Amino acid sequence: MGKYVLSLLAKRKGLPMIDGKDKVKRMTELIQQFPPITLAEMSSVKLMNRTDTKFVTTLPQLCRLLEMAQGDYFAQEIDGERNMLYDTTYFDTRAYDMFQEHQHGHAGRQKIRFRTYVSSNLQFMEVKTKNNRGRTKKKRIEVTDMDLADSSKREFLSHTLHYDVDELIPHMHNYFHRITLVNRQKTERLTIDTELQFHNVQTGCDRDMGPLVIIELKRDGQVFSPVLAMLRELRIRPHGFSKYCMGAAMTNGQLPVNLFKPKLHDITKILDNQR
Repeated sequence: MGKYVLSLLAKRKGLPMIDGKDKVKRMTELIQQFPPITLAEMSSVKLMNRTDTKFVTTLPQLCRLLEMAQGDYFAQEIDGERNMLYDTTYFDTRAYDMFQEHQHGHAGRQKIRFRTYVSSNLQFMEVKTKNNRGRTKKKRIEVTDMDLADSSKREFLSHTLHYDVDELIPHMHNYFHRITLVNRQKTERLTIDTELQFHNVQTGCDRDMGPLVIIELKRDGQVFSPVLAMLRELRIRPHGFSKYCMGAAMTNGQLPVNLFKPKLHDITKILDNQR
């Protein structure tokens, strides 16, 4: 587990429980009602070249969605766990080039991150590239640390990243719990992120997102997805949410965020409605 996660977890012990803790319990109960699927069984659902659609909602709405989705999805289970802790650190240039390219919607924009799957203690360095057709390609290698001076990392990045490795520094750290659902046809994954917390490595600022829920539908092209009708019924609409960019915008007052203001306003409104 990364040092930033340890510090955030330590701080969290002193935080009051979020409102609606009964919803957290209900969410846990609902997850257990899905039939399980193992990592081996999910091997055909890698979706390394995919389309992603994100949705932002709250715990009460998530519970309704999980009730509706019971007959159409499996829940990923690893060693008896279904709600996994993820630990992620995003790097960017000193000039925040990746942040700026995302804010302006540039095609070919990239993100680089180190992600640790805490339950299995596996860590990967990942580069995500979004092309002008809305498809996301992800390439990754397994690593044991975040040292960019390492020759194997530099070799990987020389073929995948558009930026000078020597200009990269850690900017944003986050951790969250993730549920992964897989449809019966194994053509999509639905990831559900809760208990999201940010730590800005450069400013030292933290932000707890409380009851906010980030849902992401990952599928090959436009194949049929049973969850889309459920989301429409619940009036949960597509809403972009980059954990790196939103986290940076919320924890660094020096960054220009004009084009992110509508999304930041939406997030604030969702959280205010839960108080």
